Amino acid sequence: MFWRSFFFTIMLAGSLAAQTLLPHGLTPAERSKLQTYLPPEIETAYQTPPPNPVRAMAEWEELSGLMITWAGYYDILKEIVRYAQDECRVYIVCSDSNQVKAYLNANGVPVTRITFLIKPFDSIWCRDYGPTTVYEQGTDSLFFDDWIYNRPRPNDDVLPAALAEAYDVPLYQMTEPPYDLTATGGNYMTDGNGTAFSSKLILDENSDKTEAQIDDIMYQFMGIDRYIKFDTLPYDDIHHIDMHMKLLDEERLLVGQYPDGVSDGPQIEANIQYLLDNYKTCYGRDYEIIRIPMPPDKYGKYPDEGGDYRTYTNSVFINKTVIIPLYEEKYDTTAFRIYREALPGYRIVGINCDDIIALDGAIHCITHELGARNPVFIAHAKIRSATTQETSYRVAAVVRSSAGIDSVLTYWTTDTTAGFNALKMTYTAHDSFVTDIPAQAQQTEVFYYLTAFAHNGKVISKPLVGARGPWKFTVEGPSVVAGHSATAPQSFVLQEVYPNPFNNRAVCTFTLKQPAHLRFTLYSVDGKKIKVLETGAFSAGRHKILIDGQQLSSGIYLLRAESNGITQYRKMVLVK
Repeated sequence: MFWRSFFFTIMLAGSLAAQTLLPHGLTPAERSKLQTYLPPEIETAYQTPPPNPVRAMAEWEELSGLMITWAGYYDILKEIVRYAQDECRVYIVCSDSNQVKAYLNANGVPVTRITFLIKPFDSIWCRDYGPTTVYEQGTDSLFFDDWIYNRPRPNDDVLPAALAEAYDVPLYQMTEPPYDLTATGGNYMTDGNGTAFSSKLILDENSDKTEAQIDDIMYQFMGIDRYIKFDTLPYDDIHHIDMHMKLLDEERLLVGQYPDGVSDGPQIEANIQYLLDNYKTCYGRDYEIIRIPMPPDKYGKYPDEGGDYRTYTNSVFINKTVIIPLYEEKYDTTAFRIYREALPGYRIVGINCDDIIALDGAIHCITHELGARNPVFIAHAKIRSATTQETSYRVAAVVRSSAGIDSVLTYWTTDTTAGFNALKMTYTAHDSFVTDIPAQAQQTEVFYYLTAFAHNGKVISKPLVGARGPWKFTVEGPSVVAGHSATAPQSFVLQEVYPNPFNNRAVCTFTLKQPAHLRFTLYSVDGKKIKVLETGAFSAGRHKILIDGQQLSSGIYLLRAESNGITQYRKMVLVK
């Protein structure tokens, strides 16, 4: 029996390995086809934008599924399946499910939460051609978006339709004029709050359109109203940003770092400086940059010397697990430490990718997240600092669910071994909830997280890992911020604009913990100042600001509120 099993495993591995592999980049033959390539038509897909405002999902949100394509590098794929099944259902596109099952069983991987899709395919790189999860009205009906794959690979190009059918959700396509858009999943990431990032490859591959036209398509199909684009890197042949950066949450960016002056290091640093100089997070604060080494290949060469493009940012969130690529232990230990420090409470697991990285791809490139139905959305600007001058620490959040929210709790403690205290958050208006953590002594570390309870029984925390990985801040003395107290980030709470979208007039409510001077300015979505709505001193308490759109054209606008060096934004859509 042993030898029979042994020879069966060897023959199976040989049969699977015989699959012809397409590289991440274009082959010479594909390059010649690219100019005349027409994407396949999918009769069941919608070719016009969704009828209601939409929101594209961030990678760290709740998933119900993970997609992979069984097209090679099976030793890597089997490990992805091993870990992913603990968190969600795995959708495997393949040509023979029995062969895949046999391979998984032979390698000790259970086949418990797997859906097989027997479909033709061209390549393993499903990040680039897989469907993108989008929600109507932020948390309502789930559907998939699909763009023109930037490779002439028709079998891959139609797989989003197969996933939409298996997932039983509508598919919207950006494939027909005037909404045709060539793009790739590896060159796209979003914060789940309307901001997206790409390299300028998105401009190069859609040269028949203006940047404003590209931005408009992304807004209509994906709810992206701020599209940040970086210069491409000289030594990254595919120009996908997931090869050197990754959003860890709405305000933290994991960025690959080379030694000074080496390879793509100078351009990466220039891009990050461009971001910091010109943009704030969706909560109106500076981005936090976390560095992680970009190691040389096994011969000690970097990409500018012809070495492989080794990267640790090419990882994937699968609910409470994060899978990262590994190469050599002497570099991997540092990567593990950085991920564990940045994402406490998450299970960080690694898979060796030293072979596949030669094709300019790793874990993120060969996986694709599929969002959860009826999600619970939580937006919260975490407390970064606090002082002894404060009588409490304000926690404010926007929490939404299509099923409705029963309650939201803030769990906090100064000693995680002693457990957490629960504070019920008070509903104010427009999906907003607030509470206050009691003041603590100087140098006290405060740990906290939020948990929302929806009417349909769903319970979701933020961070997703809850008590395993809470946020942390330290209570400092009064001199922590020069010129004013560190209470400034929590000194005013700007609520959502209502109604939104609006026709002629809308209202934004704000709350002050203490008297303050505020300035409200209206901007167009491209950053042009429209007018100052109001400026002056306001007393402590609740106030409202009126947005009069009677003299404005239909479009997207930003309301900017400034007080004592702190800025908050709210976006709105004017429809006439």
